[in-house]
Amino acid sequence: MGIGHYLKEIGRGKDGARSLTREQAADLLGQVLDAQVTDLEVGAFCLAMRIKGETPDEMAGFLDAVHLRLTALPAFDEQATVVIPCYNGARKLPALAPLLALLLSQQGVRVCLHGTPTESRRTTSFEVLEVLGYKRLSHVEQANSGLNLVPTEILCPALKKLLDVRRVVNLRNPAHSLVKLMNPCRGPALIVSSYTHPEYAVSMAQTFKLTQASAFLLRGTEGEPVADARRTPQMDFFQNGAMHTVQLAQPGALASIPDLPEANAADTAAFIEDVLNQKRAVPEPIALQVKHILQALKST
Repeated sequence: MGIGHYLKEIGRGKDGARSLTREQAADLLGQVLDAQVTDLEVGAFCLAMRIKGETPDEMAGFLDAVHLRLTALPAFDEQATVVIPCYNGARKLPALAPLLALLLSQQGVRVCLHGTPTESRRTTSFEVLEVLGYKRLSHVEQANSGLNLVPTEILCPALKKLLDVRRVVNLRNPAHSLVKLMNPCRGPALIVSSYTHPEYAVSMAQTFKLTQASAFLLRGTEGEPVADARRTPQMDFFQNGAMHTVQLAQPGALASIPDLPEANAADTAAFIEDVLNQKRAVPEPIALQVKHILQALKST
């Protein structure tokens, strides 16, 4: 059938574009992921959506298409999995999503930290965890009850390919939002997601409500789903289409700035080891995030 008729609707510019229904969005992205379209059509889709912006219905449809094509991590003894999508990496601040994942794992929580590099000049959570001795899964059947380091390409190679379009056109596309919203696990799961720009807080919240996902949303650190170690952000929990604010943002100016490592893999890994070995305190915003995630898991 092709996607030309969809491109005609979404490609009319910011003010003239028409939004797709959930079903149409699922069909469009399904054809893209199934490689039923040309590279030119993929590029047109990415640029059109970048200009237009995605509606919650479109994001829900895109998620439907992705979930149909995922090779999901198997369930583990009915244990809920905390899903931590890591696609941004560290630029100026250390990548502390691995610390969040390991603190949860210490509490007996199963964690799926998934991702792939989307920018070449950043330190990734994968690099930090590999310094700490963790290895990436090569297929989902290797998943265990602890911390699972999951490359996007073993979940959905076509989604990884769509993410890589950014390296050519230097612009985000819907895949970069999808990976922060998707559930790559069978069985109960809590998606820990984040935003940088305030408008994404609104759109992501609307999508979580529409899809009735179990999710935890906060303004993360340079795009990663971990609380900024310097200041506590607002944290929201989503369940059955309802949003509950579980933590208010820290008001006022910072009284002090915590001693944080350089944003490279070796220094960040050493800092995390010190925290896990109780040689350093857990940064308060991250400790609060762990506390609220553990509480949310009780109703997931």
